Amino acid sequence: MRPCDLSATDARRLIGSKTLSPVELLDSCIAQIESVNPVVNAIVTTAFERARDEAREAERRVMSGEPLGPLHGLPVGFKDLAETAGIRTTHGSLLYRNRVPTQDEPVVAAVRQAGGIVVAKTNTPEFGAGASTSNALFGTTRNPFDVMRSCGGSSGGSAVGLATHMFPLAHGSDTGGSLRLPASFNGTVSHRPSAGVVPSTARDIALSYLEVEGPMARTVADCSLMLAAMATRNRVDPMAYPLDPSQFLSVQPVDLSGLRVAVSEDLGCAPTSQGVRQTFRERVARFAPAFKTLEWRNPDLSDALDVFWLLRGAYMLAKHGERFEQHADLLGANVRSNVLAARQMDLSQVSVAHRGQLRLYAKFQALFDEVDVLICPGVTVFPFQFDQPYPTEIDGAPMANYVHWAGLTSALTVVGNPVTAIPCGSDPTGMPFGIQVVGPSHADRFTLGVAHALEQLFSSDPLLSRPVPAIAGASPR
Repeated sequence: MRPCDLSATDARRLIGSKTLSPVELLDSCIAQIESVNPVVNAIVTTAFERARDEAREAERRVMSGEPLGPLHGLPVGFKDLAETAGIRTTHGSLLYRNRVPTQDEPVVAAVRQAGGIVVAKTNTPEFGAGASTSNALFGTTRNPFDVMRSCGGSSGGSAVGLATHMFPLAHGSDTGGSLRLPASFNGTVSHRPSAGVVPSTARDIALSYLEVEGPMARTVADCSLMLAAMATRNRVDPMAYPLDPSQFLSVQPVDLSGLRVAVSEDLGCAPTSQGVRQTFRERVARFAPAFKTLEWRNPDLSDALDVFWLLRGAYMLAKHGERFEQHADLLGANVRSNVLAARQMDLSQVSVAHRGQLRLYAKFQALFDEVDVLICPGVTVFPFQFDQPYPTEIDGAPMANYVHWAGLTSALTVVGNPVTAIPCGSDPTGMPFGIQVVGPSHADRFTLGVAHALEQLFSSDPLLSRPVPAIAGASPR
């Protein structure tokens, strides 16, 4: 096995025992990037020379017996929305095509402080606005299982980099599903944390949990390890709160046999294709015996997609309104259309949406008085053509707007509960199929623990185990 095929937890253990050199690991990852990235276009900027300097320093620290951080010597891919000192950060926009920040944003600084090595920046739609990873600056990221299919978005570059073993850990962000959609389309793992677990300086609305940053990896244990580094409190974020990040260092699988589980094909609100519904039913039938009880049950999220669209409008106007006024001609269609749609909304609509969000939140939390966890599909459709920005219809039903099709993820954004997305075998077209594991409010460690136990269960079943693209050149790990 090549070093780049190792899980993050295995690689970190081998580095700590002086069995694996951080330099050897980095060189293996760089070789994989150089071999595979021309095919999938997941990486848009590299930092190889600086990474090699940091890997050599990491090796020196190991050999001299110095204290080592939890991510010591592990290469990390960062979504091109994250500000990285000395490394080009474009936000996927022509506006910032040559921008090189002078300072790391807090989440980047936290990962580097934990010993992580920034090896590359990963592709994203412009400013993360879109669930397909494409922009005018770098083009489209392809799905490694079929390069003619979409990799999802907006953290598509990170998901593809992980799936193809370019690095063991990656950063992503999520407003309507940008961590979870690409994880489902590419057979990787992501965790949308409760707001405030990962402090962010990227917020444009102070007290909103629509947008979060989170970890991505190939396994739940690796994802949790990355979260331990990212969950470092920063007072700049008004949503952040004190917590012990060490709780995520070694996630333990939860005993599934004691859990009461609710499952839903569509959360009672999301337009979901018959193919996804049927595949999900088959997978549920396979893993249902592992739980104490399992019931088909839709939470009361009936107007969640309308609420999300309005709240997202206010968010997009706050984020891009001034930019639109000054540089509309340089902005892509997604950003322009979002701002224009937001301008058509009035304050009364947005205020009703805020009240609706509070009502939805309260009802959704009450569900967890009766069940321990909710499981639903990760995406409403199977991966579509790479050059299609988004599905305009599902099974013949037209979509109301360009995020309507992502209802399985955006509805959960509205209520803000922690969600871990994990692979659940392949769909009938041969592409990865993913599920979302939704836990009680702020129960991130528990949610990861349930996902970890499911991952272990799935690993012994060929129908449910994580698929690996042939382009990765390795067996499942």
